[in-house]
Amino acid sequence: MKKKKKGLTKGEKLLYFSGVMCFTLAIVIKIFFGASIGNYKMSNEKIKYNIQTEEKTVESLTMQVNELTAFDNISKIVKELGLAYNNDNIVVITD
Repeated sequence: MKKKKKGLTKGEKLLYFSGVMCFTLAIVIKIFFGASIGNYKMSNEKIKYNIQTEEKTVESLTMQVNELTAFDNISKIVKELGLAYNNDNIVVITD
């Protein structure tokens, strides 16, 4: 009888090594892309927060403009300055 070799052949070693390398590479890629996605999500949230802040500012300024351009306020200023009120000069602008 012939003695059987105990141990791994070169092909088996190569197969096991390539399997371990693929597994390791998959884990590294998952960690890398997970960190990248997390970074993009954080920057996305920062941008959303900045947009919300700007929208609040725009809303506040729009309210101030509406208050300042109200008819009562304008008529009061006209009276204070001693000017005459003329309906023909009023132009209404709508969106």
